[in-house]
Amino acid sequence: MAMHAVTFVPSTESIAGSTVLSALVGILPLVAFFFMLGVFKLKTHWCALGSLVIALAIAVFGFYMPIPMAINSALFGTAFGIMPILYIVIAAVWLYNLTVFSGRDQDVRAVFSAVGKGDMRIQALLLGFSFCGLLEGLAGFGAPVAIVAAMLVSLGISPIKAALVTMVGNAINVGFGAMAIPITTAGKIGGVAATDVANTASSMTPWVIILIPFLLLFILDGGRGVRQLWHIGLLQGLVTALGHFVAAHFVSYELTAVFASLLGFAVVAGALVVLNPTTPEDWRSEVKEEAAPSASRLTLALMPYWLVVIIFSIAKLWTFGFNVPEALAKTTIAIEWPGLYGSLLTSSGEASSAAILGIQTLANPGTMIVITALIVSAVYGANSSERFKFSFGRGISVLFNTIHSLRWSLLTIALVMALAYVMNFSGQTAAIGAALAATGSAFAFLSPILGWIGTAVTGSATSANALFASLQSTAATGANLDPHILLSANSIGGGLGKIVSPQNLAIAATAIAKPGSEAEILRKAAPFSAGLLLVLCLLTFLATQGVIPIVQ
Repeated sequence: MAMHAVTFVPSTESIAGSTVLSALVGILPLVAFFFMLGVFKLKTHWCALGSLVIALAIAVFGFYMPIPMAINSALFGTAFGIMPILYIVIAAVWLYNLTVFSGRDQDVRAVFSAVGKGDMRIQALLLGFSFCGLLEGLAGFGAPVAIVAAMLVSLGISPIKAALVTMVGNAINVGFGAMAIPITTAGKIGGVAATDVANTASSMTPWVIILIPFLLLFILDGGRGVRQLWHIGLLQGLVTALGHFVAAHFVSYELTAVFASLLGFAVVAGALVVLNPTTPEDWRSEVKEEAAPSASRLTLALMPYWLVVIIFSIAKLWTFGFNVPEALAKTTIAIEWPGLYGSLLTSSGEASSAAILGIQTLANPGTMIVITALIVSAVYGANSSERFKFSFGRGISVLFNTIHSLRWSLLTIALVMALAYVMNFSGQTAAIGAALAATGSAFAFLSPILGWIGTAVTGSATSANALFASLQSTAATGANLDPHILLSANSIGGGLGKIVSPQNLAIAATAIAKPGSEAEILRKAAPFSAGLLLVLCLLTFLATQGVIPIVQ
């Protein structure tokens, strides 16, 4: 093994030997980010850069991380931000833009207008909760927010409301996102079976899921929306909640979000065949008065969305005759980051595996979206007409237009990921977690906050579980609590934290074509994130007391 001149072991007691003081100092970069964004209303990339500088200073002078390693941590985070996060965001927005630049977005609106009985609020429920949950279960990593928020805007939903509906509607499925990678990670690092974590989580999520459609209706149309469409929201919530429980317990926990979201979409769409909701004039679908699109036009208009589901399903699920997920996984490249791997050590003195950058190539959700976009570009080009003029070359030019339009958002996301990894590798995030875990039996109530903070910082529930799963499990043992409940709370709380994650804010602002709106989105989204977190904290406490039944 190669010898390294400088090594570093992150400590949760770096500030005056105190975990509490270390946590208070460690959380300053995150506080600074939201303060600059919400109070001073600085552009998000400046907020991220300022917070990164603060995190670097704290890492070096407060947590005693060598300067080269601190800078290297930022570079590692930037690399992770580029691959897979930026790759996925660019691909997702490009895919959506193909419908716009081809002129087929009007046909998409016509489809959802028909399914949703011409009520944009119902269309928003189907897209923002069910379809977004489906994409989250298959892809994750920001793709659902990027695709669905843009779709909602195209349907006529105001941009800020479109962002809020997507982010709040997406949150509860994040823990089961990307084929339940966060749950798998929680089980692996927490030292318990992932299936048991999934069963516990799916016994808790239904209580939150039932609330989500009502929150979305309130975001869209206040009390009037809830009064007029409560029966639609209740049906969607109950069916999706049931889908979560059934999928995790009796189907496959990896398919929880996919199964539940499809079930919710199908049942609500079927019920709308006989239901006739009251729709105010200001919420009627704005579809141009013309002949209804033909079946072929509808198929082409929706092609980006049904094709991306098919491609993701094959990539994630196909094992008949040939194991596609296994073959794609083998294309992942693991890079032992120079200057970090072997120098960044765990508390036991071993090289931290966190310093290995895994670059997914064919298995990357971004690659699957790119393949979808290339096929769509070719098909749209082959079906070009006077009304829908398009060519494959035009599709490629849309990609470059997309990258140019996203340039500031892409910079923001890269800087946010650099900030996250400086905080992670220096021990700042771990110190925050350790301080919360030291609260003893009260930790049953505070447990979800760890997952919330982890995802708020990193933008990833998987990363939040990687950071805190071991701590959750250890704290549970020390406080005589069920580790499955705390690991589940970490995963679900992570999804709620994603609502206010700087990375998610930047993706949403980009998707709705309103760069710089992150502060406004944050102000309006934060109360929903905090409120749902409080509900989850109470549920977690009640579950540890046996009041909420947990079915394994």
